[in-house]
Order: sequence, then C-alpha cells, then structure tokens
Amino acid sequence: MTGRRAPWPGEPATEEDAEYAPPEPGPAAEAASRERLAEAVDASDAPDVVFAVSRRGRRTLCTGGTAPPPGVPREDLRYEIGSASKTFTALLLTRLIRRGVLTGGEAAATCLDPGRTAGRHPVTLAHLITHTAGLPALPADFVRRGLPAWRTNPYARYPAERLTGTFLRHEPKHRPGTRWHYSNYGVSVLGHAIAAATGTAWEDLITGQVLRALGLSGTALRAEGPGTDAVGHRKDGRTPVPPFDAGGFQAAGAVRSTPNDLLTFLEAHLDPARSPAAGALRAVRVPVLRRGLGHRHVHTVGWFRHPTDGGPLYFHSGATLGQQAFLGFRPDTGTGLAAVCTRRFRARDPFIATAYALLAEG
Repeated sequence: MTGRRAPWPGEPATEEDAEYAPPEPGPAAEAASRERLAEAVDASDAPDVVFAVSRRGRRTLCTGGTAPPPGVPREDLRYEIGSASKTFTALLLTRLIRRGVLTGGEAAATCLDPGRTAGRHPVTLAHLITHTAGLPALPADFVRRGLPAWRTNPYARYPAERLTGTFLRHEPKHRPGTRWHYSNYGVSVLGHAIAAATGTAWEDLITGQVLRALGLSGTALRAEGPGTDAVGHRKDGRTPVPPFDAGGFQAAGAVRSTPNDLLTFLEAHLDPARSPAAGALRAVRVPVLRRGLGHRHVHTVGWFRHPTDGGPLYFHSGATLGQQAFLGFRPDTGTGLAAVCTRRFRARDPFIATAYALLAEG
C-alpha cells in the first residue's frame, strides 16, 4: 500500500525539510574526500568513470577507467543517465504546477484525448510521477516489440504514438493512488500528457523550464556523436553499444549530461534561493508518499529519500544499455554527488552501491 500521503508540491515544507547551513569543509576533509573518490573510481571496473562531488559549492572530480583515456577528457563528455532523468521531469512538472499552468490533478487520459471522459477514478499526472498509477514497469507488449533490437535499442522500437495508445486502452488492476510500483511506462506517459496539456513538446518544455533555467548548457536529450557523448559498453565492459534511443520513453530516461552539469543540477537543489526555479526546487524535496512497513520508504515528487543522522538524503540512479549513473544530495552537509560510468552492470551492482555509500558518509 502507498501508506500515508504527505504534502504535494506547492504546500509548505516541514521543519525537517528546511534549508541547512552546513559548516565549511577544511583542507583535511577535502583531501580525504578526494582520496575516497579516487578509490571509488579505481574500484568501479568500467571503461570510463567519473565521480564528482560538490560540498558547499566546492567541486572535486575524479576520473579514470579501464579503457585508454578518450580524446575528450572524461569529465567533459556527456553521459546517459537513464532513469535519473525522472528527476528532471519531476522538476518540470513541479515548476508548471507552481506557475499555475497545471495542478497535478489533471486526468492523463483527458490530456492525451480531450474528448474522453475522465471517469470516476482517473490516472492523474500526480499518480504518474509518483508511480502510483497502477501501471506496470513497461507496457505489456514491450518485450515483443523490442525483441528484434533487444541487444541494441529496444526502446527505439516503441514510439510515442504506440505508448500513449497503449495507455489509453489500459485498465489498471488497482485503483490509482493505492499501490506504489516503479514504472518507466508511467513517467513516459506523463511526459506526453504534459506536452499535450500545454501544447508544447516535452523537449521544448524540459529545455526551457529546466535546462536553460538552471544553466545546464552541457545537457541534452539526444546523442550528438563522438567527441561529445561517452560510449557505453555491455556488462563485459568491452563490447560497445550504440547511443541510447529512448523512443517514446523520453521523459523517463532520455537525459544525457556532463558531470559538471549534473553537479550544477544538484547544487540548485541544495541552494534553491540562487535559482529562478527556487520554489519548485524546494517543493521537490518535500515527501509526498510514505509506504511499506512503518511507512519507512519515503518518496518526494522525483527523489528517493532516506534518513541519516544529520537529515534526509535524496537520490536517484539510472541505467541505459551501456551506461549507469547516480545522482544524490544531502542538505545537512551541503553535499551533491554525481557518478557516471560507461558499463552496464547487472547482478550485484557495485557502482551504484559505492556512490550511495559515499553520499551517505557525508
């Protein structure tokens, strides 16, 4: 069950969500941090690896990998961040809600098909972003459609028209808002519903409301080729894979970004007052969903939220067929961490676990 509902974006934050003023890190702490980052890079066993940390605006980037250094420095390449793209989509939706363009309560089906009746218990935009719409992780026919390109780009074989059409025919097994189930499908539908409701393409909305607003000039939604984009590899760490094509799933996984841009994105969450998106950046830190035994699993609009001794930790990971990423921040220590690599790990993923541990250490 989803458990207790918490405030939706636009409602006031609680004391535990207030902004912090963490102490300045000293030289010894910075040296220790750099050493831990270097150890994390060495332990990652991927062709290209970047661990990037910002503490109160002071950045430390460590790079390396098992492959020879590329022609462009690893820290300047754009990496596919997969499902961590959902944090960008969540910020977009929150900005539109706070500006009064949307409420979050719109029925997604009505946005996509204005002539349709919403019904008694419609799937809303809020349900889609919080994974409570009653949708599976992927459409029922996704495997069959993607199988011919399963080792290269299965998502590219599932275009937007098919995704939205499948959603409009789907009947949830559970009433929306009563169960939590992580869904790439749902967030992808959300992107198309927002675009339809506003009359603006999702790419244009993300670019204008998030990328330009936060100054993310090194972030894009499509591959541009060698010298700009990092090359992903399969789980063996040697076999390259083509650039990821999200097909109709853009809102759930299309973002690719440089490590420095990812730090800029996280720094905006840590210090909202400096951003034109201040209200939305504060709102996406507020819990909106608690689930599980004792309501111990806490979610905001776009982030997983875990407790630490000093305050909450926010994070989201992501993966494509050949790359992985981790984004996270801790307001209590003023720390943001972005980690990217060009290898798709499978069982017992050491990369994400290492990145999370580093952030949890503070």
